[in-house]
Amino acid sequence: MALAAAAELGTGNARGLVSAHNWGNYDFGSGPPVTDRLNQGPFPQYPPDAVIPTDDVVMTTTPSEEVVPNYGKGLITYITADSGTAEIKSDNIPRAIEELVQFPLGQQLYIRPTWREVQPRPGRLELPDYVKLVLDLAKKNNKRVGIRIQMSAPDYKNQPALPDFVLDKVPTVDLIPDEKEKTAAARFIENQYSRYQPRFDHPFFQQAFNELVGLLAAEFNGNPAIEFVDTFLYGFWGEGHTWPFVNTPFPDYQTAERTWIKMMEVQLEHFTKTPLMTNTQPDYSRVGNSEILDRTIRSNNWIRSDTIFIENEQIEALSNRPLWIAAALEQGIPAKAPDMNGSEEGISPTENMISHVIDVGANYWSLWNFHAISAQNLLRYYQAFPKSFDQINRRIGYRVRPSMIWSYEDSGYLGLIIAFANDGIAGVPGVLRVTVESTDGRVLKSGCLDAGYPAPGKLRQAQFLLPQGTKLTGLKLKAEIEVKGIRYPVRWACRQKLSEDGSLTLRSNLQHGV
Repeated sequence: MALAAAAELGTGNARGLVSAHNWGNYDFGSGPPVTDRLNQGPFPQYPPDAVIPTDDVVMTTTPSEEVVPNYGKGLITYITADSGTAEIKSDNIPRAIEELVQFPLGQQLYIRPTWREVQPRPGRLELPDYVKLVLDLAKKNNKRVGIRIQMSAPDYKNQPALPDFVLDKVPTVDLIPDEKEKTAAARFIENQYSRYQPRFDHPFFQQAFNELVGLLAAEFNGNPAIEFVDTFLYGFWGEGHTWPFVNTPFPDYQTAERTWIKMMEVQLEHFTKTPLMTNTQPDYSRVGNSEILDRTIRSNNWIRSDTIFIENEQIEALSNRPLWIAAALEQGIPAKAPDMNGSEEGISPTENMISHVIDVGANYWSLWNFHAISAQNLLRYYQAFPKSFDQINRRIGYRVRPSMIWSYEDSGYLGLIIAFANDGIAGVPGVLRVTVESTDGRVLKSGCLDAGYPAPGKLRQAQFLLPQGTKLTGLKLKAEIEVKGIRYPVRWACRQKLSEDGSLTLRSNLQHGV
């Protein structure tokens, strides 16, 4: 039966392995659609190319020195990861979860339950109590949640990741360990639930998977409490591999790739409003990761990596991804107490790791004590290395502001040229919409920059033509980020005073004294 399913899936044309390539200037397409595109210049004022009569900078802003939380960026407090609630080191799990949610350094939260935990029986989701608690506390504490479902959880020692109703009907294939890796990978080889994979191409597995994704989307697609959903793919933790095992449950690469393309398409079809996030894991197990990653970028979804110090290939994808693609970095903090004497040339391993997360231009970084999750552990590391934690919290992701504002008048109409700056380390993971409102809240002009702009460390100009008779002073400048058709408010990352909603009231604040 399983072989028949493999043959059925194998009738189409697989693209084959996408070879490793440089990502800079690679043609991934033009990014998400831009509605109401603003004129982004240039704006010469002298003949013969003059497009505006005259202009002067009338207002400037400077970079904020504070943490500026926004959608599409931030530090993520891990509630569960590889081992479920067994990873939370506490005798009172609900109380420990509450402390983690309230940990002030994290702006987002993350959970990684297994398929068995969220759907023990066919037909409906039955979220475990700890997941319900996280979602409830997230709402109360104004934080959003990232989530991944595990179909294989090699660190769960007491139960399989798949529900019984799947295991009862889908054949599994025993995995063969790489002899050279037996010592390094003992924890996987010794766990009975790590040593097999299901026939993902089996008809019942495909049917059950489709149902699961549909149920998850009904609950989470477009849900304002959800920051992103990880694509859950082949093998361990859904990363796309089964290291250190050398075989897969598929008869050949073509069947594997077609199966995962089909399963990726199911996730893309259902999650139309919430970003999907796909691992940059190299295709160790030869199951089609490179094609799935390519499709992720082309569909304007996001990427993540679970390490930056292993597998060099991932650095290219992370550092040279398109501006509009967010990247999450899962780089765990040690579970043991901070070693204040373990520095190399005055730099501790934790400080070194944080510095390199910044180097790759991440939108998100994990606050996660590897296999020893607790707010107290996180706090100890923050107290040991506050400068590095504060630095990444202030720089991570995008930090946009209207750097310079020019004003001019043309036949009684007010024109603004605004140069938008990005003081962060990543592009805008979507499309930045900027709106000019009157003093009484009427929209005078609203439009968008090109996807991903302004780029980090650079300016992007845009023109706003306002109604006749409009005066500059008192106008309100608001920002939003558009991702998959959903708009999220953006707080300007400037030192100048903002309104409660994060908008900036325009005024002349530049004195031309030379």
